[in-house]
Amino acid sequence: MTEYTAPVGAPVWIDLMTHDVDAAAAFYRAVFGWEAEPPNPEFGGYRNFRVNGNRVAGLMGARDGGDGPGDMWSTYLRTDDAAASLDAAVEAGASVIVPASDVGDLGRFGFVIDPVGAAIGVWEPGTHAGFVERGVPGTPYWFDCMSRSYDASLSFYRKVFGWTLEEIGSGGKEGSFGPDRYSQVLAGPAGAQEGVAGIMDAAPLFDSGVFGDGTPSFWQVYITVEDTDAAAKRIIDAGGQILRAAEVTPWGTMGSATDPGGAVFLFATPPAGR
Repeated sequence: MTEYTAPVGAPVWIDLMTHDVDAAAAFYRAVFGWEAEPPNPEFGGYRNFRVNGNRVAGLMGARDGGDGPGDMWSTYLRTDDAAASLDAAVEAGASVIVPASDVGDLGRFGFVIDPVGAAIGVWEPGTHAGFVERGVPGTPYWFDCMSRSYDASLSFYRKVFGWTLEEIGSGGKEGSFGPDRYSQVLAGPAGAQEGVAGIMDAAPLFDSGVFGDGTPSFWQVYITVEDTDAAAKRIIDAGGQILRAAEVTPWGTMGSATDPGGAVFLFATPPAGR
């Protein structure tokens, strides 16, 4: 995986909301080699990270005070009509938290909470195409929704974004490797589709308290690294924490961590040949 143009319905952008923009910029530079552009006052100080000369992610400051969310990463799906996608999401049971909004000539975006509580954005590209590399060091590799209600998530994203979903978990078969139920999202033109994201039946993890009481369903992002052990050391040295040490799986070697502000992300190397 190298060059990437997001098909409609596929992940196209990620950004970080943080209470300490400068600390976050320093951390992700140290860990992934990302360079932060100067803040854009026209868009509330929003900044873009770059790697390999290309925009890879966004960075914005969280509002001080209040009961808003903590530091967190967000994922945006590609659409050709942000307003229509939000309308379809509402019809399918979502709640809009940011209506379709222009971002100058860069594009349009919106944000919803899906019917099982996961926040997901949409991006209608203008001059800003989103990230344009995937699966090379410093770029996104994978995305998945950790769902409290797997069947409801499948129904929502299939209906709103027209997803083709392929079950690759065990399907509940005893003794099978991997999560009981996990579907990957296939995107792209007919005959040339590839996996770009997934939905996991994470209800057992929520029920066992792995994610903490009251945690809603959520999307998570995986960032590509060449060496997960070296990446883990950079994370710790830069002030982050390792939540789960990297493990070898059929889908790559992957671990999870938090940045100094507490935002969760995964670091991963894709499997050979991907």
